Amino acid sequence: MKEKRILLIASQAGSLIRFRGDFIKSLVDTGYMVFTAAPSYPDKIYNQISDIGATPIEFNLQRTGLNPFKDFKSIKQLKSIITENKIDLVFPYTVKPVIYGSMAANMCKVPVISLITGLGYAFTGLTWKARILQRLNETLYKFSIRKNKVIVFQNKDDYQLFLDRKVISENQDVDFVSGSGVNLNQFNFKEKTVTDKVRFLLVARLIKEKGIALYMEAAKILKGKYPKTEFHLIGAPETSPSAINEIEIKDLHNKGVIIFHGVQLNIEEHLNRTDVFILPSYYREGLPRTTLEACACGNPIITTDSVGCRESVKEGVNGFLIEPQNLEALVKSMEYFITNPERIKEMGANSRKYAEERFDVNIINQDLINLIRRTLN
Repeated sequence: MKEKRILLIASQAGSLIRFRGDFIKSLVDTGYMVFTAAPSYPDKIYNQISDIGATPIEFNLQRTGLNPFKDFKSIKQLKSIITENKIDLVFPYTVKPVIYGSMAANMCKVPVISLITGLGYAFTGLTWKARILQRLNETLYKFSIRKNKVIVFQNKDDYQLFLDRKVISENQDVDFVSGSGVNLNQFNFKEKTVTDKVRFLLVARLIKEKGIALYMEAAKILKGKYPKTEFHLIGAPETSPSAINEIEIKDLHNKGVIIFHGVQLNIEEHLNRTDVFILPSYYREGLPRTTLEACACGNPIITTDSVGCRESVKEGVNGFLIEPQNLEALVKSMEYFITNPERIKEMGANSRKYAEERFDVNIINQDLINLIRRTLN
């Protein structure tokens, strides 16, 4: 029997390694012939995917904005990739790959398992632009994924929204996974030691919706009361309309309020060197990868009681859930760990246990492979 051919479609080449590298390897090891489609592969990523045993293919995709001509061109290219490589199943993730990949696959009569990794800025409803984008995306989703074999969600809230907005019907086949999973061998558990210096860490895109500004305000308040406390921040400067001003970040860094690391690839080392992970996001997340990595490394977590984020915390067991955009709640939760540092060790151990129970990448990848096997059969 010939090898079945699977096509993964991504909006960023780097995500194929960071978020799907273990999945691609599992597919190859299972005996599938794997192809990946993404725009503009850096040489390092291209080589890493090839070394795993998959075939990287480039296609043009405008990640942000709406340009009907360019978007139609993306669908046409994906259609050619599917037919030329005799693809048996398409597996797209993130917004545009799901919409355009599903359209292309449906035109080719190739089955699709689409992964909804979070609905992002467009579904926050925070601005008139976001509300317009939500209506448009709902229409595109409804048209593109209605024939998909399985729609996989990372949280029940996104599934319920799709039902409520009639994007999908109750008869459609859906499934759930706990995010992209985390490699427990790469993100090693390190037991926290109790000291009088508590180190907080936030890793995220430097945009307002991730709660960066709130974190910086909390750092200003707490640094004055507890000068030994450290507030670490990792992230790349952004060019989006909601980007945090880099000058403001560097000013707080120069004043010793926060410690800004910029872009970092060794996230596990930073998690192991710090105590408590913070993500005060009010972005419509799927299930943030950063919180899963923090769980695996044994960091207690403070995040928002909002879509996607709440999945990574058992309240009072491995961290705290706070109301989105509530500075007072964030300060209170952070101050709890400063004044009760002995709880960091206990809650950190609970985080690791939770990661082992729910977020192990091997469990999640096997669930997805079982879905693929079922769909192809």
